Amino acid sequence: MTSGKAVLDPVERVSEVVFGVLMALTFTGSVSVATGGGEIRTLLYAAFGCNIAWGLADAAMYLIGTLTERGRAYTLMRRLHAAAHPDQAHSLIAEALPEGVRQVVGAGELEAMRRRLAELPQPPARARLRRDDYVAAAGIFALVVLATFPVALPFVVFSDPAVAIRTSNAAALATLFLGGWSLGRHAGTRPWRSGALMAGVGAVLVVVIVALGG
Repeated sequence: MTSGKAVLDPVERVSEVVFGVLMALTFTGSVSVATGGGEIRTLLYAAFGCNIAWGLADAAMYLIGTLTERGRAYTLMRRLHAAAHPDQAHSLIAEALPEGVRQVVGAGELEAMRRRLAELPQPPARARLRRDDYVAAAGIFALVVLATFPVALPFVVFSDPAVAIRTSNAAALATLFLGGWSLGRHAGTRPWRSGALMAGVGAVLVVVIVALGG
């Protein structure tokens, strides 16, 4: 990653937070008004433990995906340098482009890209992870784990399970709304609509969890 670039883009950050909230809801959504304090603590420990485990798994998969994509890019560069004819390089470049871009790029643009890429040095023999990759993985882990707090904290603050449940669900829906609002703003669409849609998905999930025995 280039210097000064955020290690996680807005979509990645919001996705990790939403994922963490939804994971926590699968535990807190099963708390009933009659649940005892000991059972609530057990559920909270389970929610934190689950999000820690999934945060680690998500971070590990991010590193694996990053390494795979970097290795693929290096392989493409080596094939471009080794191409015996410009037409071969054009085909390689076109295959790497998104389908929508590929349909509008002509031979002239492909040749211009080939020349610029040919001027770049040979890539390393092996793809390696960089410091920013590990920082991004740590950020993913932190987001998934920290997303548990808005959902779980009410059960620590309030002794009345009914109040804790309502507060937890409200906090979860508010977090999901903010996540959807951020995605809508990033996409250039109506943030309020995106926020309401994300909160609506969360509300449906809570209802389904309760209907299944929560």
